[in-house]
Amino acid sequence: MFLIEPYGVVIYVGTCGFGYKDWVGPFYPLKTKPAEMLPYYARRFRAVEIDSSYYGVPQARSVASMVARTPANFRFSFKAPQTVTHPADHLSLTVHDDAELLVEAVAPALSAGKLACILLQFPNGMRPERNREKYVARAVEAFGDLPVVVEFRNREWQRPETMEMLRELGAGYCNVDMPHLEGLLHPSSDATGQVGYVRFHGRNAKNWWRGTNVTRYDYSYSSDELLPWTGRVAEIAAQTRDTYVYFNNHAYGKAAANAEMFEALLDDQYGPQADAEVAHAPGVKDVEQKSLFE
Repeated sequence: MFLIEPYGVVIYVGTCGFGYKDWVGPFYPLKTKPAEMLPYYARRFRAVEIDSSYYGVPQARSVASMVARTPANFRFSFKAPQTVTHPADHLSLTVHDDAELLVEAVAPALSAGKLACILLQFPNGMRPERNREKYVARAVEAFGDLPVVVEFRNREWQRPETMEMLRELGAGYCNVDMPHLEGLLHPSSDATGQVGYVRFHGRNAKNWWRGTNVTRYDYSYSSDELLPWTGRVAEIAAQTRDTYVYFNNHAYGKAAANAEMFEALLDDQYGPQADAEVAHAPGVKDVEQKSLFE
């Protein structure tokens, strides 16, 4: 697998996406323009998961633009296209060509040392039966030497056989926090590759199955709910080169607020060693507004 040279830190905290209009006010200053969002975000966090690539492969020039507008120590995760993780033919072992296109698209991030990984999120309806394990392997291998992390949504995958499969593939495992509903994954601290990964989806059980991609994730974590995860993340980080923690409860800027809360909890967890273990952005205090948007 491709190795990224570390910057001396192992845990990156951020959010799933950054370009939300409903974040203007709760997170971004009023009147913030779309082009100003990423530079501002990078003053608060050191990593982001790009979810728009799930809906369509970005152009390499778009990735290059994001790379150019972020600091040298910033990292990007890219979510694999749904054409790869949600194949129309559920019995096929053929991986969509969008995998190869995404490899080409993220080249600017790779060459700049800013690529965290590719995330493959498989649907709840996909279970470890028939040829589905073979398909997962094909999908991982389609991304060549790029670091890959796999997220499952069905609890049947949460078993030793899955972890062994991912270790053999050299892929990471995505630990998740989600509603405590039958069939969904339980909290865990598993690590199978050099990249550790955690995604917080919120615990909105009422809207999980019937909500939209906004209402499903409309949830705000309390510090008491996040606190047990500091120990789990520490366990993951102890087994990996870099660990990425992303909040997907994006409605109305709640992901950003919870990401900042969790980073503070990690600082408490590590104490004097926090600066060596947790990636910190410079912040926006005492920084001229002009410099944020250059």
